[in-house]
Amino acid sequence: PFSDKETGKTYFYFIVTKMSCIILLPVMILSGEIVVNEVNFVRKCIGADSSQDDLWGKLICTNFKVSFITHDALCKQRFQVANRLLGEHDVPLACVEQVVTVNDAKGKQKVLGSNQKLKFNPTELILYCKDFRIIRFRFDEAGPESAKKVCLAIAHYSHPADPQLLFGFEYVGKQYYGSSGKRMNGMDPGGGVQTPLFDRPSEWDREIKRTGAAEWRVCSVNEGYTVSPSLPEYFVVPVSLADQDLKQYSCFFTTHRIPLWCWNHPNGSALVRMASIADPLQQRKLDQRICSAITKSHPQRSDVIKSDLDKNLPNIQDIQAAFGKVRQICVIEPFEESEEKWLSSMESSRWLEYVRAFLKHSAEVVYLLEGKHVSVILQEEEDRDLGCVVSSLVQLMLDPHFRSLIGFQSLVQKEWVMAGHRFLDRCNHLKKNDKDECPLFFLFLDCVWQIMNQYPAAFEFTDTYLTVLSDSMWIPLFSTFLFNCPQQRTENSIDFAKSKCIPLGEEKALRFPPVWDWSQQFTLKDQALFNNPMYVGKGATCVQNGAVKSFRRTKKNYSSTLRGMPTSLRNGLMDGDTLTRRSSLVLRLRPDFSQIREVVESPTERFLRDWFSRPADLQGMLLPQLLPSHLALWRLYFLRWVPEARIPKGGPVTAYHKLSQVADEIEMLQNKLRQYKGVTPVSSPGAPPSDHSRMYFKASSTSEPSPEYLSSSFPFSPVGNMCRRSILGTPLSKFLNGAKIWLSTETLANESV
Repeated sequence: PFSDKETGKTYFYFIVTKMSCIILLPVMILSGEIVVNEVNFVRKCIGADSSQDDLWGKLICTNFKVSFITHDALCKQRFQVANRLLGEHDVPLACVEQVVTVNDAKGKQKVLGSNQKLKFNPTELILYCKDFRIIRFRFDEAGPESAKKVCLAIAHYSHPADPQLLFGFEYVGKQYYGSSGKRMNGMDPGGGVQTPLFDRPSEWDREIKRTGAAEWRVCSVNEGYTVSPSLPEYFVVPVSLADQDLKQYSCFFTTHRIPLWCWNHPNGSALVRMASIADPLQQRKLDQRICSAITKSHPQRSDVIKSDLDKNLPNIQDIQAAFGKVRQICVIEPFEESEEKWLSSMESSRWLEYVRAFLKHSAEVVYLLEGKHVSVILQEEEDRDLGCVVSSLVQLMLDPHFRSLIGFQSLVQKEWVMAGHRFLDRCNHLKKNDKDECPLFFLFLDCVWQIMNQYPAAFEFTDTYLTVLSDSMWIPLFSTFLFNCPQQRTENSIDFAKSKCIPLGEEKALRFPPVWDWSQQFTLKDQALFNNPMYVGKGATCVQNGAVKSFRRTKKNYSSTLRGMPTSLRNGLMDGDTLTRRSSLVLRLRPDFSQIREVVESPTERFLRDWFSRPADLQGMLLPQLLPSHLALWRLYFLRWVPEARIPKGGPVTAYHKLSQVADEIEMLQNKLRQYKGVTPVSSPGAPPSDHSRMYFKASSTSEPSPEYLSSSFPFSPVGNMCRRSILGTPLSKFLNGAKIWLSTETLANESV
């Protein structure tokens, strides 16, 4: 073993003999990580049609990941981005969806679960991953018993029976806590990041002041989680509601979830989330009291409109089924994007239809807040799923702060993590109940990508950032995606600390690092891929007539002034307008004059038409276009591991490469202009002191062609992470045709053992 004192990581070197030579293969081991099982002389299949490009090495299972250690180099693909927690061929166990073992000589195959037996010696192992990868290993030269043991170990450790068996507990306990009870390695409560975690009253206070919500206050009635276990200890409520009233009302709401303030519009309208009222006898009285308190918080005492999300949006079962179909289409079925069958299959999955449904409903809420100047309550049975998506999208459309990197991260922290979205259940980290699994957070990221795709200069971050954020859900080290609510983190942390005799000192619970501390995973150089070179933000600089100016947000361009504002909203639009499967409000805005004459334009349609008739203000309100032709497949996420879909030296990354170089050149010129005027240049936030640019690709004196390693999959590589080969092993189609891959953890329908 070799310990790196700077990073706190340990590297073990395994000795492998090949052609009478001794080769040292290093494997990175994190704090608290142990090697459970291993097997030598394993072949990782990476070729498309033959085995000549396959890699030979050692397959290792730890309590954190599946690691493949090889001495071979991938000459065809240059890897540009390296994760500090994972190697090139590592897969976190939390990312493993299914473990399939195959014996092609006997024609047997089995989907392994925890504590299952395997009656045959596997010749092949296929890992189906939650990030759409399929990774395939062959054991032709490996010891049969060793191969069986490592397969069983992977299946067992990828199905933890208890939250405290997730690797994050061991990692945090060993990495950050010593015998004295004080945190080690300089980890501070905020994780070393600027992103507010909303776990203290001061951060809620700042958000109240930022949005101008003068008639709202921070409430501490849930300190110690005495009122509701799924709510944060601190949240925001109307000033007119006393703590005693909130305690009294809480017992009538589902799981005692009192209404939560999300955001305030500059015109005074508020966005609020609320669980359903369990007692029908108390419903009318409570509705009146809550609405009255929200009305009092509005400067004009405007009305409050309630939107029932359970009635107007798809349920979690429909969303999960659509996501499963997309995975089947993108990963298992043959890829031919030009074929009508592939495109029609994608449409029939209904995934993009559901994306459009959430965008459409969010736009309707935007109309109420911006156009009608009324407050809106988003109501859902438990207010922990659909409300997270809609409230986040509404704020993203209305508030440009949330389109910056720090602002977006604070939005996720506020509306998902602290509001009690059940990440543990929805991500199915314990693989206990497939019925609770649902990719709601990924659905939200896809909706964000759709808006970003239509208004690329309005966002500070890139689709690479969104993809990496999605992948981070499967690295079980971060508090962000590991628990169902803050109370669950506290309770399990205390229990784990007691069982391991970890003194917490003044801490209430173990301090897990938030995912927002990106230095945990990437170097500053690699984090530069998160930066959008086209961003026109509040602090973005430009050069006009030789003078450096900054784009500043004012109330004038923050909230668009609308002409021809409708004076009333048809009764029941939000509660009575059911979700249409194949149509949208915006569908009726097509330039078909016969259709326009037949359909009476609603106030919402008029609002949308008026907004789209004017140039978009990138630092004001943004509304997505919702025709089916305006929504696209998020290629970087869905197709990055598909070799057939990969475009060498093509795709959006080519434009990103050129724009980055131009942005870098502009930044250098701006610094020179400041120096000419006697102003000391200020380095960009997050950039190293010696670096003048936040761009990944730098400007040069000569016009350089696009690097050879660029492709539509950049910065991810399909090489070694996806295999469709139909020879030299059991063809995938032979036993996957009709199998319940990704839909069940049961054994395959046609297995013989």
